[in-house]
Amino acid sequence: MIPSDTKTVYEVFRASASAYRVRPLLNVLPATAEVYGIAPGEITFAEALDAVDQWATRLTDAGYGTGMRVALLLENRPEFFLIWLALNKLGASVVPINPDLRAAELEYLIGHSEPALIISIPSRQAELQAAADAAGVPLAAITPNAHLPSPRANAVVAADVADEFHRETAVLYTSGTTGKPKGCVLANAYFLEVGRWYSTLGGIVSLTTEGERMITPLPIFHMNAMAYSFMAMVTVGGCLTALDRFHPRSWWQDVKDSRATCLHYLGVMPSMLMGMDSAPTDTDHTVRFGFGAGVDPKLHGAFEDRYGFPLMEAWAMTETGAGAVISNHTHDRLIGQSALGQVPDWLDVSIIDDAGVEVTPGDPGELLVRRKGDSPRLGFFSEYYKNPEATDEAWENGWFHTGDVVRADADGFVFFVDRKKNVIRRSGENIAAVEVESILMRHPDIAAAAVAPVPDLVRGDEVFACLTVANPSSAKAEEIVTWALEQMAYYKVPGYVAFVDALPLTSTQKIQRADLKAMAAALLTDPATVNTLHLKKRQVA
Repeated sequence: MIPSDTKTVYEVFRASASAYRVRPLLNVLPATAEVYGIAPGEITFAEALDAVDQWATRLTDAGYGTGMRVALLLENRPEFFLIWLALNKLGASVVPINPDLRAAELEYLIGHSEPALIISIPSRQAELQAAADAAGVPLAAITPNAHLPSPRANAVVAADVADEFHRETAVLYTSGTTGKPKGCVLANAYFLEVGRWYSTLGGIVSLTTEGERMITPLPIFHMNAMAYSFMAMVTVGGCLTALDRFHPRSWWQDVKDSRATCLHYLGVMPSMLMGMDSAPTDTDHTVRFGFGAGVDPKLHGAFEDRYGFPLMEAWAMTETGAGAVISNHTHDRLIGQSALGQVPDWLDVSIIDDAGVEVTPGDPGELLVRRKGDSPRLGFFSEYYKNPEATDEAWENGWFHTGDVVRADADGFVFFVDRKKNVIRRSGENIAAVEVESILMRHPDIAAAAVAPVPDLVRGDEVFACLTVANPSSAKAEEIVTWALEQMAYYKVPGYVAFVDALPLTSTQKIQRADLKAMAAALLTDPATVNTLHLKKRQVA
C-alpha cells in the first residue's frame, strides 16, 4: 500500500527499492532483447535505483529541472522507465512518443508539447531532429548514451505547482474528436492513485507483495503499460516484462519464460489466440489472471476454459486514470456480456441522454463520472495542455463526460454499448477521423477526404477513406496510401480507398458522419473500392 503522505512516483519507487532490493523490477526476454539490440535479463530494484540516480545526476548537472519536459522515443525498452523516474525525481516530466508516428504527427507533437530535449533510439534521431526544426522548437534530439546538452532557452513550460502531489510528471497524447490530438497532463497524483487502486483491488485481481510477475505486450506510451502495469509492479515489489509487441505464435512461450503470474491484454489478443490450434500445453503457465478490455463476448468464457485463468475486463480512459475506473473483478462477475463491472462505492456515475437528462435504468446513454467526496477530480488528468476550452467542456457541470455510451442493469452492472465520439477503434488504438482527414488533405491530388470505420473481424474497426481526386485509379489509391505511411502512424492509414464524386455534407459543409459511415459500409463490397491492407504495415526506420 502506498503511504498517504507519498507525493511522487520516485518516492514510491525508492521505498520499494529499499524494501525489495534484490528482487527484479524489469525483465527483458531474449527475443525482445534481440529486436532492440539490448542485453536480455532482469534488472533488480537496487540496480534500477542506482541507474535512476545516475540519470538524475546527469540531468541535474546539465541544467534540467522542475517544469521542463523531455520527450522520449525509446519503444518498450527499460531505459524509458529509468529516465522517467530520474526526471520525476527532479520535478520534470516526460512526453512519451509513439514510435509509429511520422513526419506530420511528430512535428505537431513536438511543437505543441515544447520539450527541452528529445531522447531517442538511434534510428529515429535524425527524423525527430528534423521534426523539431520544422516545428520551430530549438532543441536537440540525442540518443541515451550521448552527451547531455543544456536545455534549450525558455525550457520551463509546465505549470508552476508547489505541491509535488499535483505536479506534472507526464503529458500523454490521446486522439481528439475535433482535430489534433490532445495533450493530457498527468500529475504524480494520477500515477499514485493507479498504484493504490491496482494493489488493493482484490477479487480475481488480488496482487500480493510476495513477488508478482507481470507481462505486457502493450506500448509504454499508453497509460495502460506506463501507469497500470508499471505502477502496479513498483507498488507491490513485482517484476514487469514488457515485450516489444504482441507476437501471437510465441506469446505463450513468452508468458512461460517470463514466469508471469498476471498479464495485460487488449481484445484483439484473445481473438487471435483462440484462432490458434489447441494444444496440451495451453494451461502450462503460472498466470492467475488477465487484465484488459475489449474481449469478444462470444469468446470470453471459452478463452477462460481453454487457458485456465480469468480475464478481467475494465473501463478507464487516459483522462480518468484510476480516478474513475470500472472493473469486472468480483467473484460474481458477468462473463460474455460486455460487462464493465459494478460501479465502486467511491465513484459517482450518471448516464444521460442527448438532452442531459438521466436515462431510465436499462436504457443507453453517455457515461459521466467523478470521484465522490471533496476531490471529484482526484486521480484524473490535470488538463488538456493549451486547451482550457476542451478541459472545461469535458468537465461540464462538474462531471467528466466520457463520450462512451453505456447502460446499467438493476444490480449496478455497467455494460458498454458504443462510442459517442467520432473515433475509429482499431486493435486498441483510438484514431481520430478528423486528424486522418486533415493529413490526407495535404496530398496535392486530394480535393476532398473523409474517413469512417468499417468492421474488421480481427481488429474491430478498419479505416475506410472516401476521396475525391481528378484521376482516380488503383495505382493512385496505392500511391496515396504509400505517401500517407510517411505522414502518420501506419494504423491510421486507410485500409480501403474509395473514390467518390462528392462527400455527404451538411448545409454548413460539415461531414454527415452517420451518412458517411453508411456510405463506407456500402462501398466496402464495391469492386471499384481499392483494398490497400497489404500496404498497411508498421514502418521500420
